[in-house]
Amino acid sequence: MMKGSISTDLGIITVNPDVIAKYAGSVAVECFGIVGMAAVNMKDGLVRLLKRESLTHGIHVDISDDNILVLDFHVIVAYGVNILSVSDNLMDNVKYKVEEFTGMKVDKINIFVEGVRAID
Repeated sequence: MMKGSISTDLGIITVNPDVIAKYAGSVAVECFGIVGMAAVNMKDGLVRLLKRESLTHGIHVDISDDNILVLDFHVIVAYGVNILSVSDNLMDNVKYKVEEFTGMKVDKINIFVEGVRAID
């Protein structure tokens, strides 16, 4: 069976990692203190804020053979917030909602804070 596939009595359900990334990104940007997802240009070392339509570029989803998820988030946080509190909130919300959405277990959520931005 493929990674991201769940077998049922009626057949097999396969979930594309991009679907999981898009859903996780939409959950993440709703969290307090998260300004948005970040795209990192490795060649130049530049970080830019992604628009809502391209949230998946700031998230990497890894699915193991046992359908266990590892999510990597590249985020930009709001200026003046406690990064640890925002990260804990992000991890709790994403873990709960992604597990509920996919039926797969989330093992790890890695958060890379790529920048800080003042919000208006």
